[in-house]
Amino acid sequence: MGRRGKYPVIENIKIEDVAAEGKAIARVNEKILFTTFAVPGDVVDIQITNKRKSYLEGYVVRYHEYSPLRTEPFCEHFGMCGGCKWQNLPYAEQLKFKQKQVVDQLTRIAKVELPEVSPILGSEKTKYYRNKLEFTFSESRWLSQEEISSGADFEPEPALGYHIPGKFDKVFDVKNCYLQPEPSNSIRLSIKKYAVENNLQFLNLRSKDGVMRNVIVRTASTGDVMVILVVKTYSDEIGGLLNYIKNEFPQITSLFYVENQKVNDTINDLDLVLFHGKDYILEEMEGIKFKVGPKSFYQTNSEQAYELYKVAREFANINSDEHVYDLYTGTGTIANFVAAKAKHVVGIEYVPEAIEDAKVNSEINGIKNTSFFAGDIKDLLTEGFMQEQGYPDVVILDPPRAGVHPDVLEAILHANPKRVVYVSCNPATQARDIAILDKGYRVTRVQPVDMFPHTHHVENVVLLVKRD
Repeated sequence: MGRRGKYPVIENIKIEDVAAEGKAIARVNEKILFTTFAVPGDVVDIQITNKRKSYLEGYVVRYHEYSPLRTEPFCEHFGMCGGCKWQNLPYAEQLKFKQKQVVDQLTRIAKVELPEVSPILGSEKTKYYRNKLEFTFSESRWLSQEEISSGADFEPEPALGYHIPGKFDKVFDVKNCYLQPEPSNSIRLSIKKYAVENNLQFLNLRSKDGVMRNVIVRTASTGDVMVILVVKTYSDEIGGLLNYIKNEFPQITSLFYVENQKVNDTINDLDLVLFHGKDYILEEMEGIKFKVGPKSFYQTNSEQAYELYKVAREFANINSDEHVYDLYTGTGTIANFVAAKAKHVVGIEYVPEAIEDAKVNSEINGIKNTSFFAGDIKDLLTEGFMQEQGYPDVVILDPPRAGVHPDVLEAILHANPKRVVYVSCNPATQARDIAILDKGYRVTRVQPVDMFPHTHHVENVVLLVKRD
């Protein structure tokens, strides 16, 4: 055991497993040690950075042996930008760990009787699978540990890329990203080049001085492309950049800008200005078209979203005389996807703009048996509402990572549907909610689905059937 700073370097330690949040695990004197960018089977030295009563945290400073599981990362930025942390694991191994994560969390947290968990559905695409990325401007790019250690003087250089995890004021300058198909990389690089050449001031992430803040690129399976430029204030110079983007990339079908003078980067509460093209892009699934606006949520892996929704529809097993409630409906993707099987589908979502999109999505597809409502689900899901809309035979849930509000779970138990299909991007909160639903429902099917290759994230679909 050596020492380089406040805490020691622990030497020759073997990585044993992967944690639910994607970190690698070792054990030191009965304590769990979490680290990153290591693979089970690696033998390493780890610099400890944080000591707690029950666990340690640190980073790898030396590899003594490489795991036989390890594979060569394909991205030049691996280990620096903070994304795609599992590129050093073969995809088949990633799927094994994700499967294990779902089983472990449902078993440990839900503590309910479970059927055998079905084998995880992998993503056919493991590169260029995302349809949305957000990049951040910074007047000074993040320097790697190697650059800092070299002692060389580096002039501040502007960056357009991703935030370093846990560091709001540090941005890694991305040269090439394998997450989103073209023209994403070309658009990002061209915007940066134009902005630098025309002296458009990149944001200082601490003082918030500067003009250029963010750029969001959305691509659709239909070929539509949306770009949203986020600036502190609009000017003729920004107009020049937007004209350049429009002319340089004629494949852009929707070009927006938005002024953001807030401290945070969220734009959902701001007015977006359409500079060129349509105010939406179109996604398509089984011939059903989905209008996706600049503030709309749509699953970020379009092709795998289709596989996910097919699982949800199969689990729901909807009959033509049944009422379906799609809670957390977003832009009505699942509601419209399953509507052909149902008598009536009710979609509820707290974002009013998303509900307007959901209504349009039904309209443009000629779907007549849907109704959409904006509001807090726990407030809307009342006895009077269900009497008016029809009591649900099937409830489909696709909540955010935080899971379902306890009041909504109680309302579902009161509504007493025959089946509940729970789609989750966080098996831990899903397991917590299943424990509450267990008094009225038993889990009969579990299907993990991988939406995000090279990350620890996993979706999971659970079917709960009413107890006799």
